[in-house]
Amino acid sequence: MERLGIDIGGSGIKGAPVDLEKGDFSRERLRIPTPDPATPKAVAAMVRDITRHFKWDQPLGCTFPAVIKKGIACSAANVDPAWLGTDGEALIREVTGCPTLLLNDADAAGIAEMEYGAGKDRKGVVIMLTFGTGIGSAIFIDGVLVPNTEFGHLEVRGKDAEHRASARIRKEKNLGWKKWAVVVNEFLQRMEILFSPDLFIFGGGVSRRHEDFFHYLKTKAEISPAVLENRAGIIGAALAAYRAFK
Repeated sequence: MERLGIDIGGSGIKGAPVDLEKGDFSRERLRIPTPDPATPKAVAAMVRDITRHFKWDQPLGCTFPAVIKKGIACSAANVDPAWLGTDGEALIREVTGCPTLLLNDADAAGIAEMEYGAGKDRKGVVIMLTFGTGIGSAIFIDGVLVPNTEFGHLEVRGKDAEHRASARIRKEKNLGWKKWAVVVNEFLQRMEILFSPDLFIFGGGVSRRHEDFFHYLKTKAEISPAVLENRAGIIGAALAAYRAFK
């Protein structure tokens, strides 16, 4: 079974058909630079171009970096403010002609990791954290997603956690892995107080460098790098669409 997954990011919009039995791309991924400004109509046009590239006319799943409720973007912390209140699901469905599921990007990545990756067959409380421009999050209880958590906006010493511990902040402040781990630990400790997780899964680009900093992290919960790395959003979107449009 194949479904098309599309991952809308700040710098690129990426898509690929996904073999849902294997949990991997069935054809080579296409990446298109995110338009500037990334208004809803401009982004939807890029999504349409990806569907045309793959000659796709079946249901698709599409991620977006915001709180998504019934297809509507309900936040705009790291995206063009024109998205706030936009029914992105309906817009993409209109321009592509495809039944569309729009969901939060970290939720999609978490869905993929729970089905095919580090969270496979794990029970209890599992928290997926994606470290990039911000900090995305997804929480699962016995494999069931609680959507739109946005834990990157938890306050840590007067600032959103993502303004202290994202991968972007590490680069901007030129922090070494050990110093960056100090602020990440503050965030993880807050998460442990609130949720007592059994497993943290680290996603985003830093997951490929986990050997550089995992030994500095101090948690009661187990910590694992994401298995699917930057493929997780596309794969999770495709799987979520399959489940939504059976």
